[in-house]
Amino acid sequence: MISKRVCVAWFGIHFFLITAVCFAGLFSLIAEGATILPSALDTCARKAELVAAWLLGKQAAAASPVRRSIATYLHAAGIQSGYTFFAPNIPGYHKLNLELYYQDGHVEYDSPHVSGKAAALRLDSLLDRLPEERYESVREALVKMLAFSVWREHPDVKKLRATFGSVNPPGITEFEQGKAETFQPMFSFDFSLREEPRQ
Repeated sequence: MISKRVCVAWFGIHFFLITAVCFAGLFSLIAEGATILPSALDTCARKAELVAAWLLGKQAAAASPVRRSIATYLHAAGIQSGYTFFAPNIPGYHKLNLELYYQDGHVEYDSPHVSGKAAALRLDSLLDRLPEERYESVREALVKMLAFSVWREHPDVKKLRATFGSVNPPGITEFEQGKAETFQPMFSFDFSLREEPRQ
């Protein structure tokens, strides 16, 4: 009889946590304006998201045993994220734009090329990590290597400017208004690829 009660209690707690995780993710999407629901619901969704986060112990201190216990159980059970993990919201990504300056004064635009899907995935992964602080010391060298790979295809280029930034897709409302993705520059480097003639 006691084991039946324990099983029923565990079952209730387990599905309560699943529901709270799913609602927290759903309310988060609504609050961010990532759905077709009216923007008037954003503030209500933000409040509901905070309630769901409180139920999951996320409002407690990081060292709180309640928060740690709930987080450990959610991860062990594989229910730490709801539908929003699979939601069709396209995240932003990073891009490296290269401006190629020729001797005759004209400018062309290009980006690093790769051959094969595996190499493209590695390049995307590298570009997503490049803005992190821990890569700051090697950032210029990495960008220079990527720029050099493009320069080899254009040997008559005099100067090259590499601009790295994030590309953010439009939100649903902006997409409906016909707006395109936006490029937000983060840093740039200028590389002189030919020695200037001495006078």
